[in-house]
Amino acid sequence: MTPKIKQLAKRQLKDYRNKKPGTLFSDPTLNLTIEQAYALQDSVTKLRVTEGEKITGYKVGCVGPGTTKQFGMKGPIRGTLFLNEVHKSGSKLNKSAFCNLAIEGEMAFKINNKCEVDIIFPVIELHNFIFRAHQKTLTELISNNGINAGIVLPSIDQKLTEPQFHDGSILSILINNIKIGSSALWPNQGDPKTTLDWVKGHLLKYGLFLQPEQIILAGTTLGLYPVQSGDDIKVLVDDQIKVQCTII
Repeated sequence: MTPKIKQLAKRQLKDYRNKKPGTLFSDPTLNLTIEQAYALQDSVTKLRVTEGEKITGYKVGCVGPGTTKQFGMKGPIRGTLFLNEVHKSGSKLNKSAFCNLAIEGEMAFKINNKCEVDIIFPVIELHNFIFRAHQKTLTELISNNGINAGIVLPSIDQKLTEPQFHDGSILSILINNIKIGSSALWPNQGDPKTTLDWVKGHLLKYGLFLQPEQIILAGTTLGLYPVQSGDDIKVLVDDQIKVQCTII
C-alpha cells in the first residue's frame, strides 16, 4: 500500500463518519485505477476493523439493468458490509444519519461453514447516494464501498432455503404502499451460486476470504431509489412482504 492510499483512507473514513462521503473525488486531478480503488476501500476497512468494527459480508453492485443504466457504467464491483450497520426489519432509520439516503431492494444469501449458499432472502440496502466527480466512475463507486451505508434484514421466519424460491419469483419494492418497481430475483439471469463463485474469485485476487455465516448481497435487478423522512419501504417476493423499514 502506498503512503498516498493510507492518507486517502484516513480522509475517506473521516468523511464517511461525518456524513460527507467521498469528498476527495471533488478534486478533478484525482485519478485512481481499479486496483487502487480496491486498495483504498480495503484500507478503510482495515481502519474500521482496527477501531472495533466487524465485517459481516460483502455486496456485489452495478450488475443489474436498473443500476447500470442509472449510473452509466457496468460492474460487477465489490463492497464490504459491517455488522454495526445491519438493521432489523421494521427499524426506524433517521435520514440525518445518511448522506442523500437511497435504497435498493435485492436478494442476498448467507453462507454455511463449507462456504456454500445456506439460506437466501431479500434485503433493503441503504446507500449514501452521492458521486462527487463530474462523471460517475467505477473507481469512485469502489472507493466509496459501493456507496453502501448498511442493510435491513428480514426476520428469521422470512429467510428461506433455496428451493422455496423459483425462477418465476418476482421481487417488488413499495414506497408508501406504491409499487415503484418489480423484476426477477437475480440480476442478469444469475443465481446465488454464480454470485458466490464471483465473490470467492474476486476476494482471492485481493488476498481476502469468505468466513462462515457471512452475508452476500447479489445486486439488484431494479434501480436505486432516493427516500425521504416519512417514507415507508417494503420489499416483497411474490407479493408477500419480506422486509421493511421506515425513514424518520
